[in-house]
Amino acid sequence: MAMRDLSSLRFDASSARSDLLGAEFLGEGTNFALFSDHATRVELCLFDESGESEIARLDLPEMEGGIWFGYLPEVAPGQVYGYRVHGPYAPEQGHRFNPAKLLLDPYARELRGAIRWDDALHGYEVGQDDLSLDQRDSAPFMPKAVVVDAAFDWDSDKALRHHWSDTVLYEAHVKGLTRLHPEVPEADRGTFRGLASEAVIGHLQGLGVTTLELLPIHAFANDRHLVEKGLSNYWGYSTLSFFAPHAPYLQSGRIREIKETVRRLHAAGIEVILDVVYNHTCEGSELGQTLSFRGIDNASYYLLSPEDPRHSFDTTGTGNTLNVAHPMVLRMVMDSLRYWVQAMHVDGFRFDLASTLGREAEGFERDGSFFNAIRQDPVLSGVKLIAEPWDVGDGGYQVGGYRWPFREWNDKFRDDSRRFWRRDPGLLPALAERLSGSPVQFAHSHRPATSSVNFVAAHDGFTLMDTVSFNDKHNEANGEDGRDGHDNNLSDNLGAEGPSDDPGILTARLRRIRAMLATMLLAQGVPMILAGDELGHSQQGNNNAYCQDNEISWIDWASAREDIRAAVAALAAFRRESGLAQNRFLAAEGDPQARWLHPQGREMAEADWQDTELRCMGMQITMDRDRLLLLVNSGEDAEFALPEGEWRLRLDSSADEIARDDIVQGSIALPWQSVMALTRQLT
Repeated sequence: MAMRDLSSLRFDASSARSDLLGAEFLGEGTNFALFSDHATRVELCLFDESGESEIARLDLPEMEGGIWFGYLPEVAPGQVYGYRVHGPYAPEQGHRFNPAKLLLDPYARELRGAIRWDDALHGYEVGQDDLSLDQRDSAPFMPKAVVVDAAFDWDSDKALRHHWSDTVLYEAHVKGLTRLHPEVPEADRGTFRGLASEAVIGHLQGLGVTTLELLPIHAFANDRHLVEKGLSNYWGYSTLSFFAPHAPYLQSGRIREIKETVRRLHAAGIEVILDVVYNHTCEGSELGQTLSFRGIDNASYYLLSPEDPRHSFDTTGTGNTLNVAHPMVLRMVMDSLRYWVQAMHVDGFRFDLASTLGREAEGFERDGSFFNAIRQDPVLSGVKLIAEPWDVGDGGYQVGGYRWPFREWNDKFRDDSRRFWRRDPGLLPALAERLSGSPVQFAHSHRPATSSVNFVAAHDGFTLMDTVSFNDKHNEANGEDGRDGHDNNLSDNLGAEGPSDDPGILTARLRRIRAMLATMLLAQGVPMILAGDELGHSQQGNNNAYCQDNEISWIDWASAREDIRAAVAALAAFRRESGLAQNRFLAAEGDPQARWLHPQGREMAEADWQDTELRCMGMQITMDRDRLLLLVNSGEDAEFALPEGEWRLRLDSSADEIARDDIVQGSIALPWQSVMALTRQLT
């Protein structure tokens, strides 16, 4: 919006709408609306294009149902704005209104500027208790919202809706995936434009990825304590805005860049789903800063202690918990989700600490208001929905506890796979469960076999290369004296802590990596690859690299391992072509579709399952026109007696070229630390 005198602006009551929350450009002017149930007055503050100078301040003239609103003619896209909200400053009652603090619109679509950490961002006087009142203006240190134009030519783009049984997920970080890619134009590295480059899209297609799962792209805060240590909140699990994207990921600074990226990925057959954080915000506990929700209406937007509403009620380990049980907070979350689907064309979501979103008065409730709202929503019920099924509160671990259509991250798959390939004793029964889609956890409530999202590594924890290279975490770079990150990594360095030149160790590490990837990509459920695992990426043993916006986390394309990448591509291709993935659970009671075989060729007996030193077995799956035989061996070289008939060896994870086409019968040599897949056509 061009600079002009805004002092003459007047609200037009005849065009004002309370149903359009946020700043909505309606063609000839903009409607502003903000929910605050306990406010006594709301001021709209307009800024110049840079966001540095406040040039007008107007009271929103209307209020109904706790929504303050007004329509300003002639205010167009590009206008920078924020709010000041008046009301009681009564922390003992949960109210923390302070009009000295400029507040970000919860519905902001685009931001101008960034947080500049200063004590003035706190509603109370830092150094005193939180009952004190700080009256310094926080506007110079705050990012502001920008009115946007939603128009975009999608060129017939529409959701891809890949079937879950065909889905191969790829968890990636916008910056980390592209920052060091030599074939991405330098100016585009670390941004959505880099993500949309031919080099990145071609890599994903070559792997067989159907769905790109992005770590948080919502605008987030770089926590003050990290900035002061020279670190940053790299992962982004500290949301500032549920609608606006994180500005540094936009090379152009405009949200249309995300739309252009989604359109290009869709054209390549790749879905986009977002890792979203609706369980908490970046404002922290009652001792945190006042940036948006706390100053707009603390008692509505956050869960507060029932005994003492002065204090936050924290089930997330981050200082606060968003109060999604409140109808207007739930509406904000639902509006945000629908916005990303309808306006930005994303294909689904992975919900961080989803158990928090299901917390009701009596604890976690899988039929809670949040989950039921999504299940009945005509827009959201049809997109991909993935729960991280735990939080840090009591009863927060809920793997298998969600209803359709949610899928869930299955950490049991990760843990049992790591234990099995580490050669822990007695793991065959657990691995059989995981290969079958974890029916103990998921075969209930009419849920399909694709309910389990299977992974052997994710952003949180060791990468796959580090899982076979380190016995212990090495988080010194995080500046917390090794106290951060968990210790139960279920890893094995195979003879040397960290990088090694020993040929035997290198061979063993490659064998185990490829076997673990094969286990994941050939199991029932939905496989998820951690970006960089297919290239042998290491984080130098750091299992909590949330604050490492540098070469520790960025994918090192220059050192990419083609022997691992080619294996992943071959495994994904076989999964796709063989029809391996089923929508119904295998090996249910009385189901002849799956049989478990001993290396001697007979069916596994109860005593075999109890043999803690047995590390080799087969899973035979009968499909429409053929049979598929998966062989796993975490131990030493073995011989496996094959079922009767002529079989084709299709995959051997231990071979230089994993894809095979060899005719075998009678028996087959099964090398140490390997997975094989064989097929036999039925007559």
